[in-house]
Amino acid sequence: MNLDLISKVRRQLVAQTGPGRTRRNRRRPARADIVNALCEAGAAPPDQPELLQLTEHVADNLTGAGPLQPLLDDTTVTDVVVNGTDGVWIDRGHGLETTTTSLGDDDTIRSLACRLAAAAGRRLDAGNPYADVRLPDGTRFHAVLPPIAARGPYLSFRTHRAKAFTLSQLVEVDTLTTDMAELLLRVVTGRLPFLVTGGTGTGKTTLLASLLSAADPTERIVIVEDAAELAADHPHTLTLEARPANIEGAGAVDLAALVRQALRMRPDRIVVGECRGAEVSELLGALNTGHEGGAGTLHCNAAADVPARLEALALPHGMPRAGLHAQLVAALRVIVHLRRKGPRRQVAEIALIDSGRSRGTQDLEVATAWTRHGPGPAAGVLERLLRERNT
Repeated sequence: MNLDLISKVRRQLVAQTGPGRTRRNRRRPARADIVNALCEAGAAPPDQPELLQLTEHVADNLTGAGPLQPLLDDTTVTDVVVNGTDGVWIDRGHGLETTTTSLGDDDTIRSLACRLAAAAGRRLDAGNPYADVRLPDGTRFHAVLPPIAARGPYLSFRTHRAKAFTLSQLVEVDTLTTDMAELLLRVVTGRLPFLVTGGTGTGKTTLLASLLSAADPTERIVIVEDAAELAADHPHTLTLEARPANIEGAGAVDLAALVRQALRMRPDRIVVGECRGAEVSELLGALNTGHEGGAGTLHCNAAADVPARLEALALPHGMPRAGLHAQLVAALRVIVHLRRKGPRRQVAEIALIDSGRSRGTQDLEVATAWTRHGPGPAAGVLERLLRERNT
């Protein structure tokens, strides 16, 4: 795409907008506006199909992700990554695969990254060489500029799914077994708090959205996220999104503060999209004050690693180890651990957190309740917890 042409069209659109339009009531240009701007710029081809194609290309470069937009619009694509001028890669659920898409030189890629960040209200330049934002369509966008990115710019896009999978659909794609789906449905309807764990790209957010979709429609679910990604198919969900500091370093609102605000919103369930730090203490406190059925996601390699991972997040923020263990055993028992096996994202294990007192230890223990092959040692304990809740 000719950058000079894009600049001309942009100037024409600004001229058409007029000085009376403010930032608040400014709208994205319609296709007709772009066609008029192309005509004013003397670039409109006489052939109608070519004009339509050029209009789409210009629109993608003005308000979309340029040559990457067709990839982001592909419903089978979950991730798009740009390795500087070394190529563009996509993930359709089978691992990364290269594409023939080209973005041009470093300056063109940098210009695209800065425009997308600016559209989301974030600064991206030499003074602030990285940004993590949510685009207007819900896509998660991350960029790193040189010199931090040695051969960059590096861009990463995580596409947004507007509607959650049902548990039946997750069974069909082998994320869950039928028995696991039935068990997790009982966990949700029984309002047992749970954590969805796993590595990057294992489908934690997807599974959590599906489980929340199975909650009682009369419940009020308040979701706290660093960047809004959870798209539960539920009639009463509210999302609070963290805010980074502005250019002056002020105005930041972190997840811990949002969890405290969620407590004042009459929630039936509080959900933390990803536990990363001090919000772990706030979430556990909320679950221990009558807000049953809460949930969250956590990065870790195995279900057995969850206690140590939570300690690493909570202890530096002042929570004593004994207090953390007590709150975990009292309020957060169930772990749903995902793994990526080749192209498939699968629930590998459903486990329970328990104290080690029965065995004379002070450490928390994680016992397997269910695997893809059937019940585990803690299956009876989980069944008892569910029966106590009449599920």
